Amino acid sequence: MSEISQQHEAAEAQKRDWRKAMSDHVAYALLVYTALQIFVTVKALETGSSSILPYAALVILVAGIIPACRWFEKRWAGLTDEQAADMTYASSFRRDTIGLWLLALGLPFLLTALFKAMLAVS
Repeated sequence: MSEISQQHEAAEAQKRDWRKAMSDHVAYALLVYTALQIFVTVKALETGSSSILPYAALVILVAGIIPACRWFEKRWAGLTDEQAADMTYASSFRRDTIGLWLLALGLPFLLTALFKAMLAVS
């Protein structure tokens, strides 16, 4: 194999597929979000209730985040092969991944504060 074709294959292998990258980010964000819900929100709810409410809330909150994460993934899944490797999408990808991670990391703490406020009022 010639050196030029080897370099071409190496360059092709280094191209980023925005579709796969977003799918990976969504999967990891869901894992992080779920872990935070378990360790942050449920613990806060358990202090105010001895019922199954914290666990039901966990199921509802995790199920509620899935459509938002799916929205991020769908925006990138429809790209053609050429678009998926186009580096001009880098800034849009970064914007979407920042939004996804702000949602995954921030929402559990926001919900915890909301639930604590509701428990304090009641």
